[in-house]
This record gives sequence, structure tokens and C-alpha cells, in this order.
Amino acid sequence: MSFRRPQAAILTERLLEPRRHIQVVTGPRQVGKSTLVQHVVEAAGLPTRSASADEPTLRGMEWIEQQWQLARVAATGSGKAGGLLVLDEIQKIPRWSESVKRLWDEDTRKRVPLKVVLLGSAPLLVARGLTESLAGRFETLPLGHWSFAEMREAFGFTLEQYIFFGGYPGAAPLVRQPQRWTRYIVDSLIETSISRDVLLLTRVDKPALLRRLFDLACRYSGQSLSYTKMLGQLHDAGNATTLAHYLELLAGAGLVTGLQKYAGDVARMRGSSPKLQVLNTALLTASSGMSLTEARADHEFWGRLVESAVGAHMANAASAGECELYYWRDRTLEVDFVLKAGRKLASLEVKSGRAPQAHSGTAAFASAFKPQRSLLVGGDGIDLGDFLSQPVSSWISS
Repeated sequence: MSFRRPQAAILTERLLEPRRHIQVVTGPRQVGKSTLVQHVVEAAGLPTRSASADEPTLRGMEWIEQQWQLARVAATGSGKAGGLLVLDEIQKIPRWSESVKRLWDEDTRKRVPLKVVLLGSAPLLVARGLTESLAGRFETLPLGHWSFAEMREAFGFTLEQYIFFGGYPGAAPLVRQPQRWTRYIVDSLIETSISRDVLLLTRVDKPALLRRLFDLACRYSGQSLSYTKMLGQLHDAGNATTLAHYLELLAGAGLVTGLQKYAGDVARMRGSSPKLQVLNTALLTASSGMSLTEARADHEFWGRLVESAVGAHMANAASAGECELYYWRDRTLEVDFVLKAGRKLASLEVKSGRAPQAHSGTAAFASAFKPQRSLLVGGDGIDLGDFLSQPVSSWISS
């Protein structure tokens, strides 16, 4: 497996610095967090204590202290170089951030040369713990789903393979066995993420509704739906607030998200109907029952996949803090995606082979908001493979 070199270089540099901050590596399941940290730790050559809280039964706060004490012994005996403690799936420990804060502050006062790396596969839950207890004590390194460039380099994926099979490195060796690939995505990724990263760690009063919402988001990826229409599709007497909360939890687990409508006004954006978006196209195709050949022959479905692949590429960049991502609609006028980075604004439309819209919204959006760039991906615009191979930030700033 090819390591994620830019992220590995960042983490290595931070660990070789004098002890300053807790390093927190977050991202969805199966995107290479543990592998990357193991690679960096081995290269750093520091005495290391590694442990994982990813067990069938939840561990308690005393487990963190036990692992910390063992790491302290190694760090104290290694001189100025210090030692390293790596705790995986930290969000599984109730009130973990309180325990980490106390132990970190003790080491700071006593000048114990212990460096700490925390890993978590539920970024939303990890972020809550960081902001509640560890303000000023940590740096984050987000790892998103693998890009087309990474899957091509590591596994030789073609563009069509990436659009269909998505960016899960653990599933890549199974693409020639479609049934095994599908079971892996459904059982090891979707079900594990929902049951262990959402339902087990967060209060969810209607778990069946959350699961149906996930299925709906995959089925309608690339389309905006009002919460009222969603509830009608889900046949549930819930409310918009519940659906918005569940969509936030699914986004926090790296599965699906709801893009807000761009309006230039925060309050109006938050009140809009979300545009549903998978964060990895494998989530869409695993439930489709189609093979790659069948999907490619279905122009409507393949167009949805292409749009979802472009959207996922940008949504993952947004989750890593590279940009903000929206869509825009005004009656019959629409722009597929709106990118915002600092003061720079760009509109983006995807020409995927689906039936063209009766009215393009690009000119209307440009008139209303004066974006620095208006991008077209596919057709006579930016080559799809080129767009998916480059960082999203490069298309906004270049």
C-alpha cells in the first residue's frame, strides 16, 4: 500500500519538533490512519507505546491512564529524545478528553518528554472532545477518502474504476470479485461505521430512521431535497431538526453529507434544503446491484456517478479545511457546486452526459455574486481525470 506522503511528512515533522502539541489524526474508517501513523512512528525511531480502544466493549478512562503510565516510563528512560504514545479509536472512551487533558497537563508541569498521537474514525465526535477540554493543546491532521491520484498510484485504478469503486484502499484488491467487494463495503465499512461510530457512541432515538436516511442520501446523491420531501420518502413522522442532526452524524462518520445552498448570507444558507452528497462513490454503487459494465451502459446512472465523484472530491477537501462547498439554485436556474476559499469564490458545473438542463445558472450566479472563476468539468471544459487528480484548492486559486 502506498503511504499518503504529504500527510506523513507533516506528521513526521511535528513529531521531531520539541514537545508542543498533542497530534490528532482523524478520518473515516479504512482510509489509512493507523498505517500512516505506524509508518511515521517506525521512521521516527522513538520508544513507542501503541494501543487501540476499538474493542467490542467500551473501555474506561482508567485504560487511558494505564497506557499513559507505561509510555511515561519509556519516555523518561530515553533522555531528551523522549517517547511516544499512540492511542487509536480514542473516541470510544467515555470522557476521553478530560483524562487526556489532565495527564497532558501533568506531563507539561513535570516536563516529561512524552509526545502523544490520538487517532479517531469519527471526526465529529473527536472534534467535540477537543473543543470541550483540549483547547490550545492539539493540532489536527485530517485524512479523507483516497483521491483518484492516490488510487491510481497505489493500485493502478483507471478513471472509470475510480468513479465506480471509489477511494477505499482496503477494498481495492477485491474489485475483480464484485460480490466480495460489495460485501466488504456493506459489512466492513457501512455497517461498522453506522453501528460502531454513530449508534454506539451517540444518542440516536430513531436508529432505523438514520439508516433509511443513509440509504436515501446514497440513492439521491447529487440532488437537493427538502426535509419535508425526505420525510415523505422515509415514511416517518419525524421532523426536520432530527433529519438535519442525523445527516450531521453521518457526515461526521465520513459517509454522506448535505451541502447547503449558497446565498451569501449564513442564516439563509442554514435554512435551505440540503443537496445530498456521498463522500465516496463506493457507497452509492455497493447498493446499486450493478457491475461496472452495467453502470457504464446506463447513461443516467453513470452521469450521477460522475457528478457524485466530482462532488465527493470537493466535499472531502472541504472536510479537510481546504475550502467551503455549497450548491446554488434560484427557481429554474442552478449551479452544481459553489466553492469558497477565503475571499475567493468559484462556480462549478459538471457535464456528465446526463440530459442538459433547460437553463444554465452560471451566468445568473455570476451576475449575482461575481465569482472569480466559473468552471466546467467534462465536455469542453476541464478534463474529468485532470480535475480529480489535482487538489481542489488549485482550481480556485489558479
